[in-house]
Amino acid sequence: MEKATFKSSIGTFAAVAGSVVGLGNIWRFPYLAGENGGFAFLIVYLVVSLLVSLPVMLSEFAIGRSQRSNAMRSFKQISSGPWFLVGFLGVASAYIIDSFYMVVGGWSLEFLRKSVMNEFAGQTSEQIAEGFNSYVANGVGPVAWAEISLCLATIIIILGVSKGIEKMNKIMMPTLVCILVILVINSIFFLPNSQAGIDFLFHPDFSKITFKTLLTAIGQSFFSLSLGMGAMLTYASYIQEKEHLPNTAFRVMIFDSTIALLSGLAIFPAVFSFGIDPSSGPHLLFLTMPNIFQQIIGGRFLSIIFFLFVFMAAITSQISLLEVVTAYASEELKIKRWKAALGLFFTMSITGSICALSQSDLGLFVINGHTMFDIFDYASSNYMMPIGGLLIVIFAGYVMPERILHSQLTNNGTQRPLPFYYMVIRFLIRFVSPVFISLMFLNLIGII
Repeated sequence: MEKATFKSSIGTFAAVAGSVVGLGNIWRFPYLAGENGGFAFLIVYLVVSLLVSLPVMLSEFAIGRSQRSNAMRSFKQISSGPWFLVGFLGVASAYIIDSFYMVVGGWSLEFLRKSVMNEFAGQTSEQIAEGFNSYVANGVGPVAWAEISLCLATIIIILGVSKGIEKMNKIMMPTLVCILVILVINSIFFLPNSQAGIDFLFHPDFSKITFKTLLTAIGQSFFSLSLGMGAMLTYASYIQEKEHLPNTAFRVMIFDSTIALLSGLAIFPAVFSFGIDPSSGPHLLFLTMPNIFQQIIGGRFLSIIFFLFVFMAAITSQISLLEVVTAYASEELKIKRWKAALGLFFTMSITGSICALSQSDLGLFVINGHTMFDIFDYASSNYMMPIGGLLIVIFAGYVMPERILHSQLTNNGTQRPLPFYYMVIRFLIRFVSPVFISLMFLNLIGII
C-alpha cells in the first residue's frame, strides 16, 4: 500500500502540535512553574527542552521518516537485533496511555455537558466535588463518556492521515488557541486580584532552582512533548521529505510551551482571585474551575468554552496515541486501516472500561489498593516512557547508521541553517540526552 503523508507544512505542524498539546499543558506546567521559581522555572524548562527533549524528538523523527513504517517495523528495518522491542514498547505505551486517557476525555465531555445544561448553577464547591465523586464512583457514566470519546477518536483515525488527522488538527489547533486567548483576556482584565495569579507564574525566584528542579523540568518537558511512546515516530513516517525536521521540532516545542503558559494565565488569575489554593490534576480542572465560573459575569459561557478547550486538548493527544497502535496493527497484520481501527476500538473499549470501573464503588480491577487507572498511569509515566526515550536516543546515536540521521536532519545536506548544528544535535543525542533521561528515570522511581 502507498504510504500516506501529511499534505502540507501547516498540516504537519498542526498534527504534531496536536499530539503534544494535552492536559499536562493545562494544569501541570503552570503549577510546576509556580512552585519551582516561576519564570526561573520557565528558563530551565526551555533549556532542558532544547538540550534533552528536542534530541529525543529528532531521533524519533529521523527513525520514523527514514523507514516510513510503524514504530516496531522501523527499528526492525534498521537493525536485525532485538531493537524492534523498543518500537513494540512504544506501541504498548501508546495503548496503555490511551486506555486511561480516554477516561479523562470522557470526564471533560461530562463537564462540557453540565456546563451547557447549566447544572453547576447554585452549587457550592463541596457540592461540585460531591457530584464529581459520585459520577466517578457510579462507573456507568465514566464508561459511557469514555466510549464516546474513544468513538470520536476512532472516526478521525478511520478517515485517514490527511483527511482525518491532518484536517482535524488544522481546525482544532487554531480553535484551541482562540478559546485560550478568550480565557486569558477574561482572567487578566476582568477578574479581581488577577495580578496575584500572574505573579505566581512569572515572578522569577532563582533560589528555588535546584538539581531536583532540573529533573522536574526534564520530566515535564519529556512527557509534555509525547516522547518515548511512539507518537512522534509514527507521525514522522507521514512527514514529506521536503520538510526540515529540526525546524518542525523546534516550532512544536515553542508552541507547546506557549500553550502551557497561556493555560496558566487563563487558570491561575481566576484561582487567586477567589482565594483558592492552586493544586494540580483533575481537582483543579474538574472541581475548582466550575465553582469559579459561577462567580463571574458570563461564567456559563466561559465554562462551556473552557471544557470544550479541555476536551480538544485531550482528544488530539488521544488520536495520536490511537494512531500509533492503528498503524502497527494495520501494517503488521496486513489489514485495511479501518479494520485495524475498529478492532482497536473494541479492545480499547474493554481496557478503557476497566480503567473507569476500577475507580467506581464496585471495587473491581483494584490490585493492592491501586486502581487499574492508577497502575496504567504510573507504569507508563515512570517506566515505559523514560525507558523508551532512553533506548531511542541510544539507538539513534550508536546503532542506527549515522548517514540516516544526517540525511534526515539535513534533508540530504541541502538544509544547513546554522553552522555545525548537525554536529551539535548528534552530540546531544549521543551524550547529553541519555545521561539526563537516566537521571530523570532514577528520580521518578525514587533512587535519587
